[in-house]
Amino acid sequence: MRLRFVVSLQIMSFKDVEIALKPEEASDMQMVHKVLTKKTNMQNVHFSLLRRSIDARGKTPLIRLKCRVSDQPLDIDVHADFESVHYPSVSQAKEVLIVGAGPAGYFAALKLIENGYKPIVIERGKVVKERRKDISKLHTKHIVHPDSNYCFGEGGAGTFSDGKLYTRSTKRGDLKRILSILVSHGAKNDIMIDAHPHIGTNKLPKIVSAMRETIESCGGEVRFETRITDFVIEDNEIKGVTTANGDVVKATHVILATGHSARDIFERLHKKKVLIEAKPFALGVRVEHPQRLIDVLQYNCGEDRGRDLPAASYGLVHQVQDKGVYSFCMCPGGQIVPSATEPGKVVMNGMSTSTRSSRYANSGMVVQVEKEDIPGFKSSGPLMFLRFQQHIERKMCELAGGDQTAPAQRLLDFVNGKLSPELNKSSYIPGVVSRPLHEVLPKFIRVRLQKAFIAFDKKMKGFLSNDAQIVAVESRTSSPVRIPRDNQTCEHPQVKGLFPCGEGAGYAGGIVSAAMDGERVADAVIESLRV
Repeated sequence: MRLRFVVSLQIMSFKDVEIALKPEEASDMQMVHKVLTKKTNMQNVHFSLLRRSIDARGKTPLIRLKCRVSDQPLDIDVHADFESVHYPSVSQAKEVLIVGAGPAGYFAALKLIENGYKPIVIERGKVVKERRKDISKLHTKHIVHPDSNYCFGEGGAGTFSDGKLYTRSTKRGDLKRILSILVSHGAKNDIMIDAHPHIGTNKLPKIVSAMRETIESCGGEVRFETRITDFVIEDNEIKGVTTANGDVVKATHVILATGHSARDIFERLHKKKVLIEAKPFALGVRVEHPQRLIDVLQYNCGEDRGRDLPAASYGLVHQVQDKGVYSFCMCPGGQIVPSATEPGKVVMNGMSTSTRSSRYANSGMVVQVEKEDIPGFKSSGPLMFLRFQQHIERKMCELAGGDQTAPAQRLLDFVNGKLSPELNKSSYIPGVVSRPLHEVLPKFIRVRLQKAFIAFDKKMKGFLSNDAQIVAVESRTSSPVRIPRDNQTCEHPQVKGLFPCGEGAGYAGGIVSAAMDGERVADAVIESLRV
């Protein structure tokens, strides 16, 4: 099949123009046309939006638009600068095994098909439609399905998330290409022009399903509920994988894209003496405010921001004792969700729908964890950060009562070292219970968070308040293990044919960067197959 991303520009004279408008003006294309006409002095203005961003630095927020303007009709649909992608039939082509159906795995699969290879994707979790049912049980009955949850299943951890598509890792791959592939599978064209694009947890499942349909329609395969239990390695070469039902899937090239929570994969590699490395990560809490408060602080508006401005977000960072404390995965108009992958652990994450219409705003607030911070776990070698994660998640679960109820504390109480006599309402459906997190969190985490919250209040006056509260623990910010690979070939230095990939291997940190890495590793596999 052929997915067209670009209609080339006819030969014409055009220029790019930037304008700043009030939010209600920016949403009115007739007003945009009027302003561009006045600014360019053209009698017959045609334009296309290239970029849209919010500027909240002044007394009132503005929408900044970058427009391509011409005196002739512009033939631009999706703003990308590459040719259309042809996905041929690969049902009889050379096979490549991909472990994991997250963004790294699916984008790798599409890249392989584009180049004439057949991907076989195996995924421990369920198809996205069935995955919803297990997530519902997690919310309402506190039942953690170890293979089907917020982290495992079709689309990976990003499927039921805010769907943020912003990345600073633009040198890792072609950002416009990644966004265009998402658009071709159902995402709105807006992601091509927004400065901080997102899709939303209500839209992502259909897009993920559409990507699978492309893979399957071209002859690729996606096998669900197929968990890897071992790797078949002979003479330091990958020969395939063993699944939980005892089957051996033979393969000479394996892209390992299992995500940051596939702890059993890390354990298995370590047990087989396959080289892995301890990777520092960040750990902290989720902080939840009323969305109206964040709107007021960011937009300098009244409690009603109006319908033309989206729910306000923020990004905060502060150095405390030579260690960074920063906001992570901020979800405006969002919800805190349980992200444990095994019973007996409590883990937080955040998500938003495409409308970001919840009454709450939440964000991870995390502290970088280094080897010197956790000397008691050094004996675990490359699994030391993983063991620390498990220890904290287990401790939070026990503290809150043993199910998916989460320990919480009002924000100002936490900073002042005071147990909260009562808690605010929360978006976290399994429920929260008041606990002294100022005593329970590791000291190097707790002290830095307390000082950072005071500093954040100076940047956003009103941020530090008992109208907000923290919920613990935010521990799955990134993989606690790196699976090494060659910088050029992307192949494991010890096992020929094994290609670590994506967030789980330690080379990405979100949907877009994982997708880019999937394409990069697929290119490396293709190069290896052509030799």
